[in-house]
Amino acid sequence: MESIQTVNIDKAFGIHAKALELGAQRAQVLAANLANADTPNYKAKDIDFKTALTNASQQGISMKTTNSMHISSNSSPGTQVDTYYRNSQQPTLDGNTVDSQIEQAQFMENAIRYQTTITFLSGSVKGLLSAIRGE
Repeated sequence: MESIQTVNIDKAFGIHAKALELGAQRAQVLAANLANADTPNYKAKDIDFKTALTNASQQGISMKTTNSMHISSNSSPGTQVDTYYRNSQQPTLDGNTVDSQIEQAQFMENAIRYQTTITFLSGSVKGLLSAIRGE
């Protein structure tokens, strides 16, 4: 008699599912920076992706907020990460710390990481489907 083994989705996708979620959150933060490039006294924010991913992998998918001002996610509860204020390389008279060129570069880098993660997850899903079908 054959034994049926179950597949744990978290184990099948590994850290990549968490990376996808963090990438989406970082995209929101960077997009907000770009949208507020001309807002007086707006302080550019960012997420330390590497630290957040390390913390997520150690703690599981639930991340907690330690301050009510932290950016929240539209995804499942408990998936929030800490943001930090990015230091301005060139001070401005209006107190805004957003450098549009840096923000665009960070946004593009994040988009490339995000797309790479999607590609990897897509391959994983195809592999699981092939295994399920017995191919």
